[in-house]
Amino acid sequence: MKQTWRWFGPDDPVTLAHVKQAGAVGIVSALHHMNRGQAWTDDEVRIRKGIIERAGLTWDVVESIAVPEAIKTRTGNFQAKIDNHKASIRAVANAGIKVCCYNFMSITDWTRTDLDWPLANGGTALRFDMVDLCAYDVLILKRRNAEGDHPAERIAAAKKRLASWPESKIAQLEANLIDWVPARETVYSRDSFLRQLDEYRDITVEGLRQHLFLFVREIAETAEEVGVKLAIHPDDPPFPLFGLPRVNSTQADTQKLFDAVPSPANGVTLCTGSYGTNPNNDLVKMAKAFGPRIHFTHLRNTTREADGSFYESEHLDGDTDMIGVVAALREIETREGREIPMRPDHGHLIVDDIGKKVNPGYSCIGRLKGLAELRGVMRTVDTFRAGRVN
Repeated sequence: MKQTWRWFGPDDPVTLAHVKQAGAVGIVSALHHMNRGQAWTDDEVRIRKGIIERAGLTWDVVESIAVPEAIKTRTGNFQAKIDNHKASIRAVANAGIKVCCYNFMSITDWTRTDLDWPLANGGTALRFDMVDLCAYDVLILKRRNAEGDHPAERIAAAKKRLASWPESKIAQLEANLIDWVPARETVYSRDSFLRQLDEYRDITVEGLRQHLFLFVREIAETAEEVGVKLAIHPDDPPFPLFGLPRVNSTQADTQKLFDAVPSPANGVTLCTGSYGTNPNNDLVKMAKAFGPRIHFTHLRNTTREADGSFYESEHLDGDTDMIGVVAALREIETREGREIPMRPDHGHLIVDDIGKKVNPGYSCIGRLKGLAELRGVMRTVDTFRAGRVN
């Protein structure tokens, strides 16, 4: 697997020099300053590519060309937005970048309730807490009909927890849930978030799924024409939030997309963390089943809790069999004669990064540690497969 690293551009506190020191050779990036639904231009793509290549690295994956809400709801000027997305794919292809990761999550990008959850070792991790979500959804946001999406015991626990929170805790939770993600198309206030939720009032799961199929049919035709592979990212977390439909949370969901759009350009980002927080997903089996459709992978691990809460664990701990996943991916690469880009995802905040300005989940040292561990797994898997172990 090609070892890559997500880089948020020139303003990222983790520099390209840091990336090289971590041992990655490829970059995963996007033009976030052009992610409001407009078409990326050849010039802007080449400027970013030049910065990366002058640092001695290659730009291997675009993550992500944003998919505006108008496309997901098929309202307003959605067709113009789709045409802009196709133009962006062409610009990426013109620069020689061959993989585009994207997601189709309604309104939210990846979501956590806590961006600095204390670990026993003194570091911090990302965490998703079901009771905290309930407290915000039912008692703070006061979304219409939210009570029906949470069991009574969770609501009771949320009321008890909320009563002990200072205003600063409430403000931080709200920021974590609706307005912080660096790659998100829009930053929301409470009122604008509720208004956006209302746009999905009449869209069912199957309705959103059909919107996904229609969108991917269009962009896959362009991607196939210019030699780009599309790699949809799963829902994160892989279950409904704020009453919104989810359409890419399970192996069955992703297979439906493949069946509906059989183009060879239509593939998946195998994110072991996102799929892995759904206990019904077996990541080793999914890797083997998806095979040639896997164009990119995020390797991270999570530990699930009984109520559906989870936190980001060490890359080789948690509930996903990371060694089995890596072995399955290496088998695919050998069989198909290709290299799958991978990146370590969502590292812990540890050592000298504590107290520094970082993008949550994307500090340097935690990801460096994860990449080193994954590199060791890859080397060990290759050694066993080559029969060099006594």
